[in-house]
Amino acid sequence: MNAPRPPRILDAWYVLAWSHEVRAEPLIRKLYGDPIVLFRSASGQVGALEDRCPHRGVPLSTGTVVGERLQCGYHGWEFSCAGRCEAVPSFLGEADHVGRRVPSYTVREQQGMVWVWGRPGAEPTTEPFDLEYADAPGYTVIREDVRANATVHAVAENALDVPHTAYLHGGLFRQATVRNRITAEVKRWHDHVECEYIGEPRPTGLVGRILSPSGGIVTHYDRFFLPSIIQVEYRIGDENHIMITAAGTPVDDYDTRLYAVVALKTRIPGFIIKALKPLGLKVFQQDAEILDRMTETTQHYGEEVYASTDVDLLGPHILKLMRRAAKGELGDPRDEPWTKSVEMDV
Repeated sequence: MNAPRPPRILDAWYVLAWSHEVRAEPLIRKLYGDPIVLFRSASGQVGALEDRCPHRGVPLSTGTVVGERLQCGYHGWEFSCAGRCEAVPSFLGEADHVGRRVPSYTVREQQGMVWVWGRPGAEPTTEPFDLEYADAPGYTVIREDVRANATVHAVAENALDVPHTAYLHGGLFRQATVRNRITAEVKRWHDHVECEYIGEPRPTGLVGRILSPSGGIVTHYDRFFLPSIIQVEYRIGDENHIMITAAGTPVDDYDTRLYAVVALKTRIPGFIIKALKPLGLKVFQQDAEILDRMTETTQHYGEEVYASTDVDLLGPHILKLMRRAAKGELGDPRDEPWTKSVEMDV
């Protein structure tokens, strides 16, 4: 059976590549299944165009960059970063014509990422998300992109879900045999939701012991911002601060790429922190495998059915925000946030 289409939010910013990936050679990416070709002109400007030449439908990603334009590899038509046709070899008339233009996407380069506005030809109404601490002095910064066969909603909930860590990642963060009673305070605004975990001791797993050998109480926040920003923040003791921010890009409805920036400030030297990167990738691989099984089940039965409890803290709110945004029904930013406190064992 075919699974239902997840909510699609087009009027928003998405990361399609790291800045260093976009060079003169065309780079193909997908957003909600639509192929987009990225290229960097001779002056350094990044273009993002629908990957289809209007002449005969050949992918523009098979072409080459000529100065400020992307040249189709079939007949040599040349297109600007804005999608205008500016040269047609052998043709003596005016090259630019509305029927020869390629749909283009607005591009921003920020903090080493290439962001595109999800609706081609539309004027953005916001700016890309600012990754706090990504450029802060004294922080070790790690950048990585990973991919999961799951919806943005499923990936976001997984990344911000505390209870599963004692089982799927047993011993790395938490342990099922060690439980602590804490309070979780959830707040939901018109465009984001946040959970603060109060009274949480340092996790007993390997990662917690490495980052804070002396223990201490954790200040822990999980956040989701529309359309697809996932954020986890930890302060352990007085000297350890971790901010993980990941931008989720819906390559397709059930295919999500995460562009993650991890900013850490600890007593541990930066080169040691970076050496722990394989451990983080191992954790994500465990998540990716379980999400893949979850997607297989959803697609087999043709529907998403969830039985949630109060300790499913953020997933239902993320889905509600995404569905509202897809319908253009965001609430008033002046409204007071929805709040709830939940007692739980972790």
